[in-house]
Amino acid sequence: MRFVEVTGRTEEEAIQAALEQLNACREDVEIEVIEPASKGILGIWGAKPAKVKVTVKDTKIDKAREFVEGVIKHMNLDALVAVEQRDGDDIIINIEGARIGRIIGRRGETLDALQYLTNLACNHGDNSGHGRIILDAEEYRKKREKALENLALKMAEKVKRTHRRVVLEPMSSYERRILHTALQNDPDVTTYSEGEEPHRRVVITLKR
Repeated sequence: MRFVEVTGRTEEEAIQAALEQLNACREDVEIEVIEPASKGILGIWGAKPAKVKVTVKDTKIDKAREFVEGVIKHMNLDALVAVEQRDGDDIIINIEGARIGRIIGRRGETLDALQYLTNLACNHGDNSGHGRIILDAEEYRKKREKALENLALKMAEKVKRTHRRVVLEPMSSYERRILHTALQNDPDVTTYSEGEEPHRRVVITLKR
């Protein structure tokens, strides 16, 4: 948490100096007056400057980074956390380091669980309804997305060749959406999901 303690002839002067040092806006900070200004006797003897403490409020990015780094520390992993914010307020966190497979887990299950917990921890009390936190590790999600797209195209060709529907293995809603999107413009096949979570599957079949 970043903060500075600054003095000035008045509280407002000290606050403005602190904001400049922190490169922050007033709505992004918390202000504590440590010592109010005193004019002294006749404005000369005993005059004292004001002293304020200005602290930058934790942002969602700060909270997300701190939470993920805490989990990594408890897992005894040596990893770096890189954070960026995309247009639309999505926060992307990529984790890189040794033994990264422990964070990814089987088919990304551990990564998905950590992403869910991070969103839960960082969105508590946030009623804005936006700003998802997306966790990735060594670009696993990008690689997995490409693999799923290739799988969708391969299975669509099989359906066309055999005229029989294909039922894929159970997947998360995120992965099912990738499959649906990959084939949404195919003129010959259609997709839908069946089953109950967590065993919901994508079905690829010929269009009637």
